[in-house]
Amino acid sequence: MLRALTQARLPTKQAVQNIAARSFTNESLTYFQKRNLPRNTIIKFVPQQEEWVIERMGRFSKILKPGPHILMPIIDSIRHVQTMKETAIQIDRQAAITADNVTLYLDGVLFVQVIDAYKASYGVQDALYAITQLAQTTMRSEIGKLTLQDVLRERQELNKRITQSINEAASAWGMRCLRHEIKDIKPPNDVLDAMHRQVSAERAKRAEILESEGHLQAAINTAEGERQMSVSRAEGLAKSISLISKAINDSPGGVEAMNLQVANRYVDAFKQLAREGTCVVIPAKLDDISGLVASGLSVFKQLDAKQKSIAADNGAKETNRIKSQEVK
Repeated sequence: MLRALTQARLPTKQAVQNIAARSFTNESLTYFQKRNLPRNTIIKFVPQQEEWVIERMGRFSKILKPGPHILMPIIDSIRHVQTMKETAIQIDRQAAITADNVTLYLDGVLFVQVIDAYKASYGVQDALYAITQLAQTTMRSEIGKLTLQDVLRERQELNKRITQSINEAASAWGMRCLRHEIKDIKPPNDVLDAMHRQVSAERAKRAEILESEGHLQAAINTAEGERQMSVSRAEGLAKSISLISKAINDSPGGVEAMNLQVANRYVDAFKQLAREGTCVVIPAKLDDISGLVASGLSVFKQLDAKQKSIAADNGAKETNRIKSQEVK
């Protein structure tokens, strides 16, 4: 029988594993999972970043800060142990409906810290559990005010709103919400497909716009090049005409020679047309050809006479030069 009682007091293997797991992880324990409170051994040492709530004869007495303390035996008892460290609380996945009636599934992480051990112990039965539930309800409430696009685009602003709303209620529990982070937002599959199609359409639209802008710029560049080429050609032609005109005016008999050349080209053009068996050329006035030929002959005679006169003058000058040399 003594052996049976001894075995009954020993913890099971599973219980030992659970205690060890809770001791070496950062999991936040709820009100029903909290560790055993330390016993009153008169002299107690409070660890750093912890505060102990002491009750004397069932009533609140004091809060022990980190360091050594002496307690009265029997009448003093340690009722609550509050850690002042920052604690991360996992917010389980939940459903929320946006302002445009889209159901989202999202989860998050809440970072909280105890700032008042008295309020955290007596203001609410389980502060961590209460603030977790508050975070879930606040998240659903804030998402209900926004559309799907706003939720996806303004995640940081949404986290700030949730943090502010939690702090308004958590201050009475001696807790402070440092920040809230949304981990994952999952819309329904049909909404995801619609979003993917919208993104593809936007990309195709941007590609078409860029392509059309490229064609427009290419056309503008081509037109500008053709314009500059036309201007250059016109400037070159004008310059060549100016040089030809200057040469004709400066040289003796230049105008008459140009008229003769134009007449010859006119006659040659009619000759070229006359070679075609199917072409019949009828001048506007039948006497134009004879008049043009007569004009050309007149110009030719004038040029011939002028050339003879120039040659005679040159011969006379040469004769006078030779005579002057003989006289010397």
